[in-house]
Amino acid sequence: MPQISERGTLMPASPIRKLAPLAYAAEERGVKVYRLNIGQPDLPTPQAALDAIRNIDRQVLEYSPSQGYRSYREKLVKYYAKYNIFVTADDIIVTTGGSEAVLFAFLACLNPGDEIIAPEPAYANYMAFAISAGAIIRTVTTTIDEGFCLPKVEKFEELINERTKAILICNPNNPTGYLYTRKEMNRIRDLVKKYDLYLFSDEVYREFIYTGSPYISACHLEGIENNVVLIDSVSKRYSECGIRIGALITKNEAVRQAVMKFCQARLSPPLIGQIAAEASLDAGEEYERENYDEYVERRKCLIDGLNRIPGVYSPIPMGAFYTVAKLPVDDAEKFCAWCLKDFNYEGETVMMAPASGFYTTPELGKNEVRMAYVLKKEDLQRALFVLGKALEAYPGRVE
Repeated sequence: MPQISERGTLMPASPIRKLAPLAYAAEERGVKVYRLNIGQPDLPTPQAALDAIRNIDRQVLEYSPSQGYRSYREKLVKYYAKYNIFVTADDIIVTTGGSEAVLFAFLACLNPGDEIIAPEPAYANYMAFAISAGAIIRTVTTTIDEGFCLPKVEKFEELINERTKAILICNPNNPTGYLYTRKEMNRIRDLVKKYDLYLFSDEVYREFIYTGSPYISACHLEGIENNVVLIDSVSKRYSECGIRIGALITKNEAVRQAVMKFCQARLSPPLIGQIAAEASLDAGEEYERENYDEYVERRKCLIDGLNRIPGVYSPIPMGAFYTVAKLPVDDAEKFCAWCLKDFNYEGETVMMAPASGFYTTPELGKNEVRMAYVLKKEDLQRALFVLGKALEAYPGRVE
């Protein structure tokens, strides 16, 4: 039998989705599953987007330009300006979700064997995209006990060698909810400038910041304008995960030209998705404020509830809609599977993402889970109660 590729062998399974078959099996048995494992917002998509889809008046659903419709990109320029990110429509390339933006950034900027430095825990699919590009992610570890703050510059410099080509951050962070401070961002800028690296910055959660600290975009950092590649997506801010519209933004013309070759090879980003995304930019401040206020309440509900469960600890996330929590269990992956296979309380259970899948260093995150507060507060409260019961009953509990 022919062998699959080394790339296919190395490609990691998603820690977010790999327990899905167990969840479906539990639901088939009649168990209600509270899905805290995935960042799928349950808040409504903007009505303007839904109306735009319903009212499509076209005889042909054609290819769009490979870089995306100019009308959408020009409206994005105004959106970014609200965050003091000043770009032109030509600086923006529309992609098939933020995921394609990450992949194309890697493919355009890195050679096989090149290395990217990223703080861990990190969004698990970064590793998958690096493997696809033949690149290597090397990690500096952040810890739950220190609130996942950025390590000292020396930790980064220990990893820098002739193969190092980029630093990768997610700000606000998935999976931890950490928000990088101005001081931390300036430290990253100085490293990028000193070693002439790319800075890949995933900023899809900029709407969700719950602290008085300012949002510092990579695009705000002076002196490295041509080093920065910004990754964005409408999936989270407009509850539009399924339309698959993202963006890659850079002032580096050479990077844009290289990315465009990959864009032309995949032909075009989704037509209907762009129609919905462009309409969403007219959703207005009331839509954004209502969503933001809801997430603030959910965050308080989840974090307060977690820290009341004996043996559980979660730092307070300052952005996004995730937290990483430490549980009193021998192995979080076994515990998460056990919750779906062997446990229910009054016909209910919880689904979480084992945090070990967000680390590349073996053994890290073994007793941690990532949880997304994307359910209404009543469901979050019930999920927390069921989680407490599961921890009481779990045979691998550790005191």
